[in-house]
This record gives sequence, C-alpha cells and structure tokens, in this order.
Amino acid sequence: MLVLVVNAGSSSLKCQLIQTDGKQSLMKALAERVGTPDASMKVAFAPDMEWRPVPVPEGADVPGCLSILLDRMESDPASPIRSVEQIQAIGNRVVAGGEYFTESVLIDEDGLQKIDECSTLAPLHNPAAVACIRLLQERLPDTPQTAVFDTAFHTTMPPKAYMYPLPMRYYTDLHIRRYGAHGTSHRYAAAQAARLLDRDIRDLGLITCHLGNGGSITAVNGGVSIDTTMGLTPLEGLMMGTRSGSIDPAIVTYVMRHDGIGFDEMESILNKESGILGVSGISGDMREVMAAADDGNELAQLAIDMYVFKVQKAIGSFYAIMRRTDAVVMTAGIGENSAELREKVFDGLAHMGMILDKEKNKVVGEIGVNRIVSVDDSPIAICIVTTDEEMRIARETDAICEAQAKG
Repeated sequence: MLVLVVNAGSSSLKCQLIQTDGKQSLMKALAERVGTPDASMKVAFAPDMEWRPVPVPEGADVPGCLSILLDRMESDPASPIRSVEQIQAIGNRVVAGGEYFTESVLIDEDGLQKIDECSTLAPLHNPAAVACIRLLQERLPDTPQTAVFDTAFHTTMPPKAYMYPLPMRYYTDLHIRRYGAHGTSHRYAAAQAARLLDRDIRDLGLITCHLGNGGSITAVNGGVSIDTTMGLTPLEGLMMGTRSGSIDPAIVTYVMRHDGIGFDEMESILNKESGILGVSGISGDMREVMAAADDGNELAQLAIDMYVFKVQKAIGSFYAIMRRTDAVVMTAGIGENSAELREKVFDGLAHMGMILDKEKNKVVGEIGVNRIVSVDDSPIAICIVTTDEEMRIARETDAICEAQAKG
C-alpha cells in the first residue's frame, strides 16, 4: 500500500510517502520554522533521497506547506507519482487522543471532532493535525485517513501512575490525568531493543528515552507502558528544547501576578521560551548550545548540566518502580546522535549497573543501524535505536485499511 504519513506541528511538518509492501520510503519532506520569516521546506525523492529546496511563500502556515508539497509531488519529474490520487491511504500522527482513543483509528467526522476536542491537551500539535486532515479531506476526499496517537501506548498505565493528587472532581469532570506522549516512538524503541537483545519483549523491563527537541522517558514492563514523564500535556517532565518541563506549579501564578500577564502569554513562555532556550539564551537546539559551551559560554554549559541531571533523575526514578530493568534505550535526535550527551548521562548512572562502553558509544555506525553501546558485562544494557515513527504509522495505517476492507 502507498501511504502518505503526515506529522504536523505548530511550526513544522514532516511527511513521508511509504510503500508498505517493501517497507520503502519513496519521499521525505520537512518544513521548519513555518510562520516565521525564516520558514524553509525541503523534499527528497527515491532513489537518491537528496534534499531539494521547496519555496515557502510568506505567510504560509502548516496546512499551506502540506498543500505545496502535494503540488510538488505531482509536478516534480523526480517524484515517484504523477498524481496524488495514487496515494492509497494517509496516516496522521496525532499527539493527544485523550481518553477517547486507546488505539489507532480510521478517521470519520465524529473522530475528527474528538481529536479537535483534545487540542487543549496538545495545543501545539492537535490543531495543526486537524487542519491538515481537513485539507487532505478536501484534496483527496475518497482516500482513507487514519489517526495514530502518541497517547495510545500509555493507556496501559495503572491509576497510581496516571492520576494526579488533586480533588477527584477534576478527573471525573475534566478528565485531568497523565496521558503521556511520544508513544509511537516508545513502542517502536522497546520492540527494537527486544530484537537487539534477542529476547521476548514480554520478559523484559525497559526504560525508553525519547530525547529530541521534545523529550520523554517511559518505563516499559513486559512490552507495556507503566509510567511516563509527560503528563496531561507534553509540557510536563523533562527539560526540553523550548519547554520548561516539570516546575513548581506555584511559579506559574507567581510570575503571572508579578508580571501582570495572562494565561496565553504564560502558556507561551512555558512552551516556547523556556527549557534549553530559556536557560542558555542561545537556542533550543542542543547542537548549537553544546557548540557555545565549548566556546566557554557558562549559561550554555548550565543548560547542558541541567538537561543531563534531569534525564538522570528520570531514569533513576523509573528504575525504582520497575520489577526489573534489562536495558535503557536511547532514541530520537539527541538520544541517537549525541555521543557526548549519552556519555554525560551514563557517567552518573554506572553505579546502578548501566555501564557505557565509551569506545562503542563514539562509533556512529551506519545510519539506521540499532546497536548496543554498553560494556559486555554491564548488568543493564544500553541500546541505541534509530526511531522510525513514520514507518510504524504507515504500517498501522495499512493494517487498519486492510481490516476495514475485509469488513
């Protein structure tokens, strides 16, 4: 099946065109900083997969970039398709499904309305996903669309993990609870780690670390999520690129009173001006911050130290609740690609039995190759998994559409 995978954010868009029969990516596209003067977009087509720039008109939003991409797929001689009508299904990554969705679904109008209702749980992502789904319904009205939810993997958490210590009316009336995120990535990372270890995932205790611009850590017992760092929204948990992560909630009201600001501005500060960017004053991109730290920037170094410290604390806290821990799994942009950050993290965890082989850790290896980077006799293995959320979304979409066809 030829599946277009769409991953829409508030200011970014990632897409792939995947042939699920051969597990082959035929097209990749990435739009970044959408809605700003620095907006950019690029596309790559098989077989060479070389990035080509795509002009982004001033004022274009994320759905607008998707529309431009669809046009480019039809007009570019290098494109594997001549018409978007050749796309057989569309898989949409949706961050928050709330308590409505415990698994991936075929999208109908009722489902789309529920996804829209969950926008309060993922204000940076769900609205963009809904807008892109609507656009695709207009451009390809007869093409089935699925929603694959980041929160679905975490619906196995027990109440003691997902409930907050608040008056129960906030759960019964407003459904305030921990939902988590990055579930597609955590599920994939856990499954790939089990293959690396040549073990049945049902017998494993894993701590999966999705560390990118957004970040979360999940305790996976027997293949199911039992706790995760993100909460009601993706703002809770680790310090991230521009998100604060967990802070004393009293800080919010204190700052609002002191600065005389409203809810929307405070929410923007926590989501877009905090984290690595807020502390370093340089960027939310860890690569740029690490370069600045190497040049002697003390605030950049502080941001790195805080980030590592919070990752170590999260791993340690999940180690405490696991019945056993067989491996820690690192994935996503920072987790996969930064040998220096991995070394810093595991330097503080060796006493827990997570012993990094520094030489193995430095070897980048072939892109896309999963590997073990702990010493041979480490009580707890350390794995690196190249995340492939798009492929998993495409395969889930294929399975849903096939089941629908069979009735």
